[in-house]
Amino acid sequence: MTQGMDFLGGRLLVVAFEGWNDAGEAASGAVRTLQDVLDVVPIAEVDPELYFDFQFNRPTVVTDDDGRRRLEWPSAVMYGPVRPGETAPGLADDANLQVSGNNVGNIYLLLGTEPSRSWKSFTAEILDAALAADITAIVFLGAMLADVPHTRPISIFASSENTAVRSELQIERSTYEGPVGILSAIAEGAEAVGIPTVSIWASVPHYVHNAPSPKAMLALIDKLEELVDVTIPRGNLVEEAAAWEAGIDALAADDDEMAQYIQQLEQARDTVDSPEASGEAIAQEFERYLRRRGDGRDGPAGGRPDEPWRN
Repeated sequence: MTQGMDFLGGRLLVVAFEGWNDAGEAASGAVRTLQDVLDVVPIAEVDPELYFDFQFNRPTVVTDDDGRRRLEWPSAVMYGPVRPGETAPGLADDANLQVSGNNVGNIYLLLGTEPSRSWKSFTAEILDAALAADITAIVFLGAMLADVPHTRPISIFASSENTAVRSELQIERSTYEGPVGILSAIAEGAEAVGIPTVSIWASVPHYVHNAPSPKAMLALIDKLEELVDVTIPRGNLVEEAAAWEAGIDALAADDDEMAQYIQQLEQARDTVDSPEASGEAIAQEFERYLRRRGDGRDGPAGGRPDEPWRN
């Protein structure tokens, strides 16, 4: 791959947060997939006491590998490669377990829950950790609820505030103005300290917001793979995405109003010239979604009503 190698030739941090930016758990699910297949270890973690309201983001009880019950607190953790800079073996050597490509040893991850407070301090702490790890570029993954059908390819919109990156990767600049999530705060801070950024957003059908969307996770990984010099194993995501779509088809088959609503969305989507929605169309949908948030409607975690076709 030649496109984007100047931007992505150094140490790349891939970022996702649960919550407002994570419809269908698509963004966090994509980063967790990377965490599973990359040889990474935690290198930095924020103090949950400083940034989270535990009545809003409650800790959870889990059972560890030794059978002990313990609390897991909402947090944000940065992971780095065990062997930084090392080139991974070819994918054919172990197609199910290995990530291949010259850039594998330069991929870092940041996964966490969107903080409840002190965003400026949180951003400064994340960027300090990024600078300490010599991160040279950041890719943010996000997912939004949108008026799109589950039967069509997941719409993906990539953007950057960095002029050089936009020119190099042939992507657009977002024209959105309105409420934002923690991704935007970190992105602005990163650009201010000289770390170029790219944002990749997936559109998740809003009428299935209550369940994780493996199809959207897969679409984000596909787009990330286009930009990064790696080949990422998909594991069971392809089969899970097909099962997700088939499950919704089965529900719609038993509900004429839902089926008609989905058909309307399909017709709207099919008016777009290309098989996948244009960047401008997706950007417009993103703006509509965030304006709905600004009107006080629920976001990705809560979504719109379960049965909007009945309204």
